[in-house]
Amino acid sequence: MITEADVLKALSNVDDPDFGKDIVTLNMVKDVKVEGKQVSFTVELTTPACPMKDMIHKACVNAVKIFIDKEAEVNVTMTARVLGARSADGSDVLPHVKNIIAVGSGKGGVGKSTVATNLAIALAKEGAKVGLMDADIYGPSAPLMFGVQGERPMMRDVDGKGYIEPIERFGVKMMSIGLLVDEKQAVIWRGPMATSALKQFVTDVYWGELDYLIIDLPPGTGDIHLTLVQTIPITGAVIVTTPQNIAMADAKKAMMMFKNANISVPILGVVENMAYFTPAELPENKYYIFGKDGGKSLAEQFEVPFLGEVPLVQSIREGADRGFPAVLNDEPISLNAFTEIAKKVARNVAMRNANLDPTKVMTIGV
Repeated sequence: MITEADVLKALSNVDDPDFGKDIVTLNMVKDVKVEGKQVSFTVELTTPACPMKDMIHKACVNAVKIFIDKEAEVNVTMTARVLGARSADGSDVLPHVKNIIAVGSGKGGVGKSTVATNLAIALAKEGAKVGLMDADIYGPSAPLMFGVQGERPMMRDVDGKGYIEPIERFGVKMMSIGLLVDEKQAVIWRGPMATSALKQFVTDVYWGELDYLIIDLPPGTGDIHLTLVQTIPITGAVIVTTPQNIAMADAKKAMMMFKNANISVPILGVVENMAYFTPAELPENKYYIFGKDGGKSLAEQFEVPFLGEVPLVQSIREGADRGFPAVLNDEPISLNAFTEIAKKVARNVAMRNANLDPTKVMTIGV
């Protein structure tokens, strides 16, 4: 007779490669049931975008067959419960948002918004609850990329207080100043007005329960960035660069801002956008127009993960322009690039939450 104890003992031989411990010790095995030679259980991962999902599933089946009975019928259900990096000081806002990921570059024009948008949608496609906050007050691009120009958010009453309801598209809740002002008008505001608007995106928008809130930062290292780290506990930052030296020089400044002792936001990794050009008619060819391996060398220099390369292909530009981001297309080269980056980001968030102290809102006098 196979027992529940037998199953747990067998599964203790299956390690989660990220955490270096077995899945039983990590309390990832749930609802073990045994009926004769039929064995079923659930494995609860730390993110639905886990890149090791298939490997862990196969290892669980093999463990039962090898250590218990090779004729056992094994049914493994893979689920996920995203853990968050919550503030330990009791002052955190957005209590139902588990992880806040800032996407920055230090420089405009490197595709930061494209990466942020496709990252958010890719995580949502994997089953996560995701929101995107367009923090670029002066140059909002999220409404165009999500194909919702001209739409206006509704209001919602929660416990007697009115909140702005984000626009939901492609499974992502999105908020941008571009949804509140005429797209033909420039936002001509001084710094305090811009930061006040950003704070409203935090306190007056009903984000609900989210596994990940992606924040698309503006270029630079100024008022908006400081307001964010003083207002919300950022789990980690993703840095976007292109391969050439001029872009990397500004990306370094963004990384140094997050690594500043007063701010101390972990870097989840570096994305190299426009890494190479591949013509549609020659999909195996790569032309390194802007240089090669710049993002990878930047990651190595700062000893942070390299999340991957995004190619310079026409479909990514077209998808952003027509409000249907590339990760939703079937073209393998762009779909795979953003999907793999999303899985690595989710993995690095889980690792960050397991190994680092909870995030705190920064109190700085800069």
